[in-house]
Amino acid sequence: SKNKNDFYNAACYASLAGDKDQAFTWLELAVQIGYDNLNHLKDDSDLLNLQTDARWGKLITQLNERIAFIESNYDKPLQKQLLQIYQDDQQGRNQLTPLIKKYGFKSKEVKEKWDSINELDKNNLAQIEAIIKEHGWVGPNKVGNQASNTIYLVIQHADLKIQQQYLPMMREAVKDKRAKAGSLALLEDRVAVGEGRNQIYGSQLTSDENGQFSLSPIEDPDNVDARRASVGLQTMAENLKRWNLTWDVEAHKKANLKPNK
Repeated sequence: SKNKNDFYNAACYASLAGDKDQAFTWLELAVQIGYDNLNHLKDDSDLLNLQTDARWGKLITQLNERIAFIESNYDKPLQKQLLQIYQDDQQGRNQLTPLIKKYGFKSKEVKEKWDSINELDKNNLAQIEAIIKEHGWVGPNKVGNQASNTIYLVIQHADLKIQQQYLPMMREAVKDKRAKAGSLALLEDRVAVGEGRNQIYGSQLTSDENGQFSLSPIEDPDNVDARRASVGLQTMAENLKRWNLTWDVEAHKKANLKPNK
């Protein structure tokens, strides 16, 4: 069964092939079943040749109306708070890579940045725990996707004890569509690695003292891509590319052979 992203991607292929009628049919279906990323839709170069068609304006209007209706039920103050926490969480981490390139992985500047990130993480966690205590695990129907995902983001950046504490709650939230299955998979992996177990979805890397990354051991690596696909994650090869690593199942199995006792 196709989901909203399948229909959207099919529309992109149809648009690139010059079949405007089919592209609009797929786009309208995507919107009808919940596609709501208006900014991406407007900026997507795959859809450029649709934007001069009269149907484009109607589609944008339809999507704007749908978004306005959905957001009318949002808890706006809570959404604002969560989006600020999200920004605080990401801002320091986004500054790390340039600092590492400029000063080195072990530099005083990088250490100071990590110290400030850790302090901010404590403050963010205190806010998130207060939100959970008052509202439970807040879903996208209350605050939107990005604000809702902030809860997971802050918990996964906390220590193992906190991750273990909230993992069962997040599992329930995924069942109720208040959290993403892909995000849960990453938290499951973090907890597994933290507890000294093999990860399930292959999302966790470790770094040595020089900042060189390697993949943490994976349970049943032959089938990891199937597990990743089941929760909406890209393939191992695609995921590792951004870390300048390659995915080789046999090499991974050899590297993580456990010695006989």
